[in-house]
Amino acid sequence: MGIMIGWIALVAALVLNAGANSLLKVGASSLEGGLSSGTLVAAATNIYLIGGIALFALNILCYTFALSRLPLSVAYPVMVIGGLLIITSFSVLVFHESLSYLQIGGLALVLLGVVLFYI
Repeated sequence: MGIMIGWIALVAALVLNAGANSLLKVGASSLEGGLSSGTLVAAATNIYLIGGIALFALNILCYTFALSRLPLSVAYPVMVIGGLLIITSFSVLVFHESLSYLQIGGLALVLLGVVLFYI
């Protein structure tokens, strides 16, 4: 049961991480001219940025709990690769960002490398 709860916490951390990154993207996009000294107040009161930071905090709690139940050598690669896949998919589907063939090939190579690492 301990390992299963660790996996559940790891999946929750993945989802929270992806959500945090997405909210930060929306919040950063809403700041005119990017983040500068003139926009610090706007950034500090931006609901999307605040939400992203809050989700990152929850992500850390879930990931720390997952690490108490799972080996780091398993949890970290899953977190990195899972985050890469979720955030890349979300950025293409929701933010309509594009990927070059080189980026798609790089993503495939990273996935292949993780698979080969664990065989």
